Amino acid sequence: MPSDLEIAQAAITKPITEMAALIGIEEDELIPYGSTKAKVHLDVLKRVKSNPMGKYVDVTAITPTPLGEGKTTTTIGLVQGLGALGKNAIAAIRQPSMGPTFGIKGGAAGGGYSQVVPMEEFNLHLTGDIHAIGAAHNLVAAAIDARWYHESRRTDEELAALGLERIGIDPNRVTWRRVLDVNDRALRNTIIGLGGSADGIPRETGFDITVASELMAILALVDGEDYASALRDLRERCGRVVVGTTVTGQPISLEDLGVAGAVTVLLKDALHPTLMQTLEGQAAFIHAGPFANIAHGNSSILADRVALQLGEYVVTESGFGADMGMEKFFNIKCRVSGLAPDAVVLVATVRALKTHGGGPRVVPGRPLDEAYTTENLVLLEAGMSNLIAHIKNAKKFGITVVVAVNTFHTDTAAEVELVKRVAMEAGASAAVMSDHWAHGGQGALELAEAVVAACEEPSEFRLLYEDSLSIKEKIETIARRIYGADGVEYSRPAEKQIAEFESAGLGELPVCMAKTHLSMSHDPQLKGAPTGFTVPVREVRASAGAGFIYPLLGEMRTMPGLGTKPAYLNVDIDEAGNIVGLF
Repeated sequence: MPSDLEIAQAAITKPITEMAALIGIEEDELIPYGSTKAKVHLDVLKRVKSNPMGKYVDVTAITPTPLGEGKTTTTIGLVQGLGALGKNAIAAIRQPSMGPTFGIKGGAAGGGYSQVVPMEEFNLHLTGDIHAIGAAHNLVAAAIDARWYHESRRTDEELAALGLERIGIDPNRVTWRRVLDVNDRALRNTIIGLGGSADGIPRETGFDITVASELMAILALVDGEDYASALRDLRERCGRVVVGTTVTGQPISLEDLGVAGAVTVLLKDALHPTLMQTLEGQAAFIHAGPFANIAHGNSSILADRVALQLGEYVVTESGFGADMGMEKFFNIKCRVSGLAPDAVVLVATVRALKTHGGGPRVVPGRPLDEAYTTENLVLLEAGMSNLIAHIKNAKKFGITVVVAVNTFHTDTAAEVELVKRVAMEAGASAAVMSDHWAHGGQGALELAEAVVAACEEPSEFRLLYEDSLSIKEKIETIARRIYGADGVEYSRPAEKQIAEFESAGLGELPVCMAKTHLSMSHDPQLKGAPTGFTVPVREVRASAGAGFIYPLLGEMRTMPGLGTKPAYLNVDIDEAGNIVGLF
């Protein structure tokens, strides 16, 4: 089997104008970035608004191993399988962060014969949206420190002469950190302003990874009927972003800093989603890229809207397990957009279920233990509690569930049949093996047929909680009903933060839990479907511009670190100028 990169580089792609025409996008609605990718101007929404809407499918997964379980590969494989059935299917996925691309997990273009191409462009700079987010975010950080610096050196009269009012920033209450699209644990906690009075005022801060920026969450949640209305929504959301408080405890917004307009200018072109294609010539929209363990983990509402007016089936993907990306897809993204999904595809793998049954630790960069490469039905059955819990959680939202067993060559027929049987007993409408990695759309035909059937079943989509619940009630609803916790405990700072947010009128916002992706609980060591635990809320932040409250559970980090053997060690350029070693 060739490598993912070799497969992608051997692909014959359609010109992007031809790809666009196949799904009804006109050439003057494209903003080309070379011949293989283009942004699609949002004004296309005005022209296609009377088209019938396609079926809306979310691909999620059981709790994964650190290696990932092929969710993006399944998303692309399903779109190709639907295409093989003669359906006009479109993928709508996130732009990958270069943090994991050069770290351990690798890129997010799919894999094998189910990929978005060109995969090198997809996994690297693409059309520059993440760079725009980073520039805009760090402009805000610079504005905060510049304003604090100059206010400390000028009287109110001097500020007034410049047309400025004193904000009175409390440096100990600034919550806006800088960002970088690289995994770098050394930057989690930093001291800035060293070097003397001309270089700023020292204070403690740190860095997050760019895709954890509230501006990235905003990009994914902006909505509108065309470019102008989406731009207005973006401007309003940017103005509402809160970066800290004054010395008297009043919130400081980007509007107060006078930087909201400049941030919007830096992000205006990022509003348009990017169009690419699968290996088999189906359309793929790529837009936004928030992580699901530290943000809401879904691609943009705007890309979904365009795709739904152009395709018969739109297959989107939620980050990490169903307790994370899927829960946020429903409770945050669908709450904002008003769109209701028609089906959920839950990706399961034999190896991940074996870890939940008590199998040996899976360590990126090391060979898999024999338990994962030979048949072990006892270990597999012991881990089925995780699959069952995720199926039941999806059904709590009133959505039909199809389980896709993403197979590896080491899986046996008996193991796959066991997963399928347990899934059906747990309430899945279908459970099928999918071999799209090795065979593309032909390997996903059974999955595609199951999804088509699932989309025709009646569903009654419902949110897990109402806006009117308190912040604590929302947190505890998710902790108990999705994670299986006995309850929640709050640190003293978290208690204070919740009280402040509710006093500020933010209590009706949905919550976006930040936690480990390696367990349904807050503790990565608790596998399967753990019970009898209490969720610790260490800190609570408000993403007022994005429109959610952001609790941090346990030891959750917002800046990943690099492993011992990161992926960048293999990446290079050969003598012909071709990229090598990128997966």
